[in-house]
Amino acid sequence: MTIKIGWIGCGRHATWMLMPQLARAGFEIAAVCDRDETAARNAARQFGAKGVFSDFEEMIASRGLDAIGMAVGPEVHYRATLAAIARGLPVFMEKPPAATAAQAEELIRASEAAKVPVAVGFMKRYSTGNRIAKNILDGGAFGPVLGIHGSYMTAPTYFSGEVDYTGFYLHHCVHYMDLIPWFAGSEFADVQLRKNVSGKGKMLLHMNFACENGVIGNVVMGTVQSRGTPMEFVQVMGDHHRVEVENVINVAWHRDPPFKAEDPQALLDPTCDSLVWTPNFTAAANEDHKGYHALLTDVAATFRGEAERAPVIRDGWLAMKRLERMVALI
Repeated sequence: MTIKIGWIGCGRHATWMLMPQLARAGFEIAAVCDRDETAARNAARQFGAKGVFSDFEEMIASRGLDAIGMAVGPEVHYRATLAAIARGLPVFMEKPPAATAAQAEELIRASEAAKVPVAVGFMKRYSTGNRIAKNILDGGAFGPVLGIHGSYMTAPTYFSGEVDYTGFYLHHCVHYMDLIPWFAGSEFADVQLRKNVSGKGKMLLHMNFACENGVIGNVVMGTVQSRGTPMEFVQVMGDHHRVEVENVINVAWHRDPPFKAEDPQALLDPTCDSLVWTPNFTAAANEDHKGYHALLTDVAATFRGEAERAPVIRDGWLAMKRLERMVALI
């Protein structure tokens, strides 16, 4: 069953990253909406949408839609989601789900009362390397997770004029407020934070944490690196096991190999030596290693009532609660 979706927000992120994956995931873009009518019309032409709107409430009230999708700002995410729920339309929204955890909690109540699903775009769970790492952790051979280190950086480009760094927190840090507890399988119990601000828009944060299940670790986040370099790294530590994901595509699983130098018969043993994986970008394959296609496929299955794997508004609320706890320490 094809899901006819009305899409709000036709900026670069939506038209380059999200909307091209909708058709592959089982959606038909039936209508688009943007305050910039030129952007809306360009998106309609590109993706074959019949309806073009500049007011999201007008689009949501129109006939023929099965669902609403959006990639705009947190306040519009909040208001448009409430409007869609009131019409009985399932929602997919990019993160963050709202401007505050309180607003996200209100969306939970509305979603549950109306029995209308609301999915949130935490695509880091679906990035190829992160998914491989999570499958290793869940596969039984890794054993208990002991510690996690994460690093998620960006440049000061978008934040130098924003003294309170709100955009950095809501659009960047919120990803790791979802991803790290997802890997740990537990909520944060204790959080401590240090910061270093080297100039306008240039902040480096080190957040140390302990989880309720005993997992410990730290997350480094900041706006002090070039976006032209690899920006992400995750390391999950176990007992004689270590999984590392670099730049969401390079995966290494280190285990417990014997020393090789004094063994003339030494070879590589698939049962204990390190395993590594990286994709072949020269292959003529339509693969989305960032994770949007896999995420939207799960969202479509959720909307059809076939599965409940997609991150939902409760996940968004939890990430916002963790984020606000972190920001309070800054």
